[in-house]
Amino acid sequence: MLIDSFGRTIDYMRISVTERCNFRCVYCMPNTPMDIGDESQDVPLESVLNFIKVAIDEGVKKIRITGGEPLLRSKIVEFIAKICKLSPQIDIALTTNAFLLAPIAQDLKDAGLKRINISLDSLKKDNIKCISKRDGLDKILLGIQAAHKARLKIKLNMVPLHRINDMEIVEILEYAIKLGVMVRYIEFMENTHAKNGIAGLRLPEILEHIRKKYQVHLFEKEIFGPATLFKIPKEHIKEKLNCILERDYVFGVIAPHNDDFCKTCNRIRLSSEGKLIPCLYHENAIDIKEAMLQGNTQEILERLKLCIQTKPEKNDWNEDSISKRAFYQTGG
Repeated sequence: MLIDSFGRTIDYMRISVTERCNFRCVYCMPNTPMDIGDESQDVPLESVLNFIKVAIDEGVKKIRITGGEPLLRSKIVEFIAKICKLSPQIDIALTTNAFLLAPIAQDLKDAGLKRINISLDSLKKDNIKCISKRDGLDKILLGIQAAHKARLKIKLNMVPLHRINDMEIVEILEYAIKLGVMVRYIEFMENTHAKNGIAGLRLPEILEHIRKKYQVHLFEKEIFGPATLFKIPKEHIKEKLNCILERDYVFGVIAPHNDDFCKTCNRIRLSSEGKLIPCLYHENAIDIKEAMLQGNTQEILERLKLCIQTKPEKNDWNEDSISKRAFYQTGG
């Protein structure tokens, strides 16, 4: 079992399998050339499995596969199947922009994937182009439909941005309600890799948009997650949307400028560069790439434990923070 110096049990790993992405989202990596390179730039998946095996042996129960865009890895289905073979009870999730999802959604489910988070920043083609530099809406929606058909547990993620997609907050909420999945609004995380001049909406502004049409009540804070959850009474949804639900609808807002999640944080990250990151909002990291490539189990374990020991009590984020971390390397 992995326990940090503040008594938190670390049983959740977020693993970035590539920094390559087929989108160039304004809040992430807009100035990076669209040439996405090839898999030779990525740490071999077999080497990543060397790390995952050690992590599972040390009590890790949940693994989220991220990128960049993880579906760019040609053997991602086989990779997930191998993780599941290591531990059939492991909770395997994946985060994707869904552009490549539709043809392999069922294969991912059959391999052992349980949950999938899908970025959906707009339901308008022009806005998707503006945000991602890709005419991708049709494929994104097909990917969502395929994941739903495969009975994967879906969460939709939206980053609301002023003067770009902020007027779609309610529209995406209603799309999620009708689909029967949760939507989470993510505050824009200021970082040096984002496009200059963009600004995101904060939690009160997001709620203000939704409250123009719906009654919103605080539900709860995720115990082991970064979101604050809110609910809309099912009776109100029936009245406003003519949609009948069995229970109140719950949505989330992830506010990275708040550090109240830190006291229960149970995660660390493996970047696409092969570095262990104890906290997304700290610059420190521990290089583990060579140990993974060599399959040196003892060295992997020592560096993993060192990462846990150096995990800070809380993040460095504040109102004036601009992170230098490349979120596309860390699944941020």
